[in-house]
Amino acid sequence: MAAQALPFLRWSRSASSLRAHCSATAAPRRLFSALRRPAAAAARCEAGSKVMLKGMDYSELENWVQAQGFRPGQAMMLWKCLYGNNVWAHCHDELTGLNKDFRKMITERADLKALTVKDILTASDGTRKILFSLEDGPVIETVIIPCARGRTTVCVSSQVGCAMNCQFCFTGRMGLRKHLSTAEIVEQAVFARRLFSDEFGAITNVVFMGMGEPFHNIDNVLKASAIMVDDQGLHFSPRKVTVSTSGLVPQLKRFLHESNCSLAVSLNATTDEVRNWIMPINRKYNLNLLLGTLREEVCLRKNYRVLFEYVMLSGVNDSMDDAKRLIELVQGIPCKINLISFNPHSGSQFKPTPDEKILEFRNVLIQGGLIVFVRLSRGDDQMAACGQLGEPGDYQLPLLRVPEKFQVAV
Repeated sequence: MAAQALPFLRWSRSASSLRAHCSATAAPRRLFSALRRPAAAAARCEAGSKVMLKGMDYSELENWVQAQGFRPGQAMMLWKCLYGNNVWAHCHDELTGLNKDFRKMITERADLKALTVKDILTASDGTRKILFSLEDGPVIETVIIPCARGRTTVCVSSQVGCAMNCQFCFTGRMGLRKHLSTAEIVEQAVFARRLFSDEFGAITNVVFMGMGEPFHNIDNVLKASAIMVDDQGLHFSPRKVTVSTSGLVPQLKRFLHESNCSLAVSLNATTDEVRNWIMPINRKYNLNLLLGTLREEVCLRKNYRVLFEYVMLSGVNDSMDDAKRLIELVQGIPCKINLISFNPHSGSQFKPTPDEKILEFRNVLIQGGLIVFVRLSRGDDQMAACGQLGEPGDYQLPLLRVPEKFQVAV
């Protein structure tokens, strides 16, 4: 989708028929056709005829419980076993306090767990990367980032891979493998609390900045984030659940109308020329459309600020002219800017902007009246930092042609 601001972050082998030598010009067409795939393609997390409880919001759970012949109040008791009361149940034996017949019915007709922990990696700075196996085989990655100031963030994934093909992102090399279900998204936050609450204290923040483009899986992301902020459940503050997007404008508008969670937008460039190259989605929704939409929509919400994420790429988007353009671009949008050091990965063609130049860039933005944070890298020695998640495997999306004036930089 670090230390000085919210610590935001950003794997199935392909069929042999996929050709690694696909032309770069075909990549945007594949991207835009992928965007038209219906959300119904999202993976189901059901075993046989059993329902997956964490795939339901509370009203759906209540209706299901009543349809099985039980009282609505028992639905709330079940909900709190799943998400509240420090239970975070993953098996039927953990459904404490429930009626015997009710527990028997749940055992026979429902599943509680959508993910299996494959491995947990610990970085030198204390960041944890959890590798989860899905029921149908793929692996996703979730990152837990502790902070000395008492905030601990879980960075969740919303897809296996990603269709956006952002040129600086390791996950983007994978292409889209599948959407995650609501249950598979929610359970990443549930596991975070089960595994690390005793060690780190309360898990306070959620960021949808792991693998995938959240708004490409908008139905499941909206539902999962609503479950996370439910007062009787995981009870995260909506201000502390942040969903990041590369700029899918129709879904962005829907999010702002339907969710009270926070929004982050990966901007990363101040001209369409650069953004078309490093973020191909810009060819469909350019800067003018994206920022114009934000300018119209965000101003309708009281006390609401967009977080603009800006990955600093040496010689590409880090000039002082870029800083001045950025000030002009975001005028009229209540916002904060998060400057992110590029985290290298295998096959990367970019270089990180030197720290001193990041600070110079920051100072120009501050002088222009903007609120600015610099995000330090967290977990990069375990490939857990921003833009480092996933495992592309044998097939990778093609790198796009570098504009001539930037060829020296890469």
